[in-house]
Amino acid sequence: MEEFNIGESLETFLPLAIPYLLKIVLAILTLIIGMSIIKRLIKFLRTRLEKRNADPSLIPFLSGILRATLIVMLIITVASMVGIATTSFVAVLGAAGLAIGLALQGSLANFAGGVMILIMKPFKVGEVIEAQGVIASVSEIQIFHTVLKSYDNKTIIIPNGPLYNDKIINYSTEATRVVEWIFGISYDDNIDQARQIIDEIVYTDDRVIDKESKYINVAELADSSVNLKVRARVNQPDFWSLFFDVTEKVKKAFDQQGITIPYPQVDAHLHQKTP
Repeated sequence: MEEFNIGESLETFLPLAIPYLLKIVLAILTLIIGMSIIKRLIKFLRTRLEKRNADPSLIPFLSGILRATLIVMLIITVASMVGIATTSFVAVLGAAGLAIGLALQGSLANFAGGVMILIMKPFKVGEVIEAQGVIASVSEIQIFHTVLKSYDNKTIIIPNGPLYNDKIINYSTEATRVVEWIFGISYDDNIDQARQIIDEIVYTDDRVIDKESKYINVAELADSSVNLKVRARVNQPDFWSLFFDVTEKVKKAFDQQGITIPYPQVDAHLHQKTP
């Protein structure tokens, strides 16, 4: 029976094991140092974005994307250092990514839309927008969808893909807005009298900016009315209050002055044949 010689075994094993152990130690050090560098890079990115007044929703999103990307790259590097074949590993990741991408096309479109909204900033939280057939204030901007709050306190959730790729009207971008009214009067009424009544109501209101730039013009000779278009510039918060107040005051003033506001009506004529 052949005796087992520990000394000879160690002499054979150590030359093979030491280089591999050194690779493992070096890989562990690379992993530790790499994670430390990634942490510092993420902290630097967040600081820079905060100094540039980036959107609060954008900072954690970009930080998370960068962190995940760098960690994957670090793991691949460490794996190659210990002798693991990374070519097949990368190929598997690529194939998995393609399969997931094909399965989640709609979600990826919403994801891309969310990224573009956060970067391009067509609107912000708290602003009033018109999109996808609704007018509402922006409550939340998530990475896959945006939450809106309607005037009657309904929560509206819109996917970011269709939202970003369609028309968006932002009513809150400018500090001021132009209020517009259409007042119809009868063809028998005096246009100048109606214009004076509207002038006294609209352009004496303290909420109206630039009172000298008056706009009261005949906009249309309709089937049953002469339509006067009126415009006035106001600060954003005063838009709806002025619109409703003026509408009510003009109606009451027209009634007092005998000016008729036409409304659709049908005249029925009966023709009776005499025997």
